[in-house]
Amino acid sequence: MDKLSGNNATVLNSSIDKWSFIEHGSFQHLKPGELRVLVPAILGVICVLGVACNLTAMLILFSNARRGKLSLINSLIFNLMFADGLVLAFAMPFRAAFYSKASWDLGWVVCKTADWFLQSCMAAKSLTVAVMAKSCYRYVSNPTKQVSIHLGSILVVLFFIWLSACSVTIPHWLFATLHRGIRRVVCVLMVPPEAQDFMTVYVKAYPLGVYCAPLSFALIYFWRAYSQCQRRSSKSQNLRTQIRSRKLTLMLFSLTVAMSILWLPQWVVWVWERHIAEKEMEGAQPLVPSPPLLLTVSALLLTFSLSLVNPLIVLSLSEEFREGYRGLWRRLTLRKQLPSKPKPGPHNPTSLQSPCPRPETSVQLRGERSLQPSYSQDPSRDTQTQPEQGEGRGGGRDADRVSLKDGIVLPDLEHFWHERETGAHTDENDPVPWEHEGK
Repeated sequence: MDKLSGNNATVLNSSIDKWSFIEHGSFQHLKPGELRVLVPAILGVICVLGVACNLTAMLILFSNARRGKLSLINSLIFNLMFADGLVLAFAMPFRAAFYSKASWDLGWVVCKTADWFLQSCMAAKSLTVAVMAKSCYRYVSNPTKQVSIHLGSILVVLFFIWLSACSVTIPHWLFATLHRGIRRVVCVLMVPPEAQDFMTVYVKAYPLGVYCAPLSFALIYFWRAYSQCQRRSSKSQNLRTQIRSRKLTLMLFSLTVAMSILWLPQWVVWVWERHIAEKEMEGAQPLVPSPPLLLTVSALLLTFSLSLVNPLIVLSLSEEFREGYRGLWRRLTLRKQLPSKPKPGPHNPTSLQSPCPRPETSVQLRGERSLQPSYSQDPSRDTQTQPEQGEGRGGGRDADRVSLKDGIVLPDLEHFWHERETGAHTDENDPVPWEHEGK
């Protein structure tokens, strides 16, 4: 929200009688030649990549839940990715459009809800991380215990997280309004005199309740969970469970550290601006100037980049997510590379079935083994057995035709049996040379 100019003394003095302007830099406009194109471009890149990564993580979690892997921790990770997706899809485009223009032309409704929506999503993420830390500690304390949780219980937890997040940020929606300045329309936070005492307390309690308390709570419980994972067990099954618990703790701990670091500059700017506003409301000259423009823009970019970093941490540090990502990628690529439907023929039947065994295989092998000794002792019998073998081969061909109707005959097997029946094979490529040693 914009710092108002004091050139128009009439408008400003009449407004101060009713309202107090306490929002200065969160919606600060960029100067015409100053980062007007660069900042929206960076926000656009973060938006596209972040939406893709969050959707991938959410699809993997949804697929695991359908396969019966429903747990409170996975549901909280899904809620975190969902909040990141909302920030990227609905909060970031309005902020990028605002920075690219010299005046607020997005309307009263967007002015009323834009900052409230962003703050609600960020508060929901912070509360989600706190609940996730407690759940992780309970799981690590007794990883062999089978905990069954119903979908209704998970939905109740998520409902209270979002209800608390949307309730604690109501002043951002209640006092936001449009204000027409000298050259442009700005979206500001204006507090009536009767609410000034409330806002004085709120601007001090809000950072503690949304940023400091939840993330400190999460860091403490993640540290306790990691210490619990260091205790080795003598049983191999418990050792494997502890290794899995340690990897889960490290992943969730990384999410908490990333949120604490990337969100911190925005809170520095937020507190800095409120401190200056309070001094101006009291009529005192602030000791420090307004936050530098570079710090304000950097804090905003880091806050939005958190929605891109979170799914990258989950997809890179979780083995379960990596396997799910490979499976999802394999399904997508296989669907794109499906071959064209083969035409029906003798070797490509319309319905794929398992190949049927040739009926004469075992009979012919037994017959040939029994004929080898007699052939070496009495050559005259060879002429008597040849018609019988011819009849057997003819029967084999009839059986081949029947088997072709029933299933698939692979080309290699067909070529093999064709050479054996016609005698066209050479000695070098003879697959069964022992059957023809006496010939």
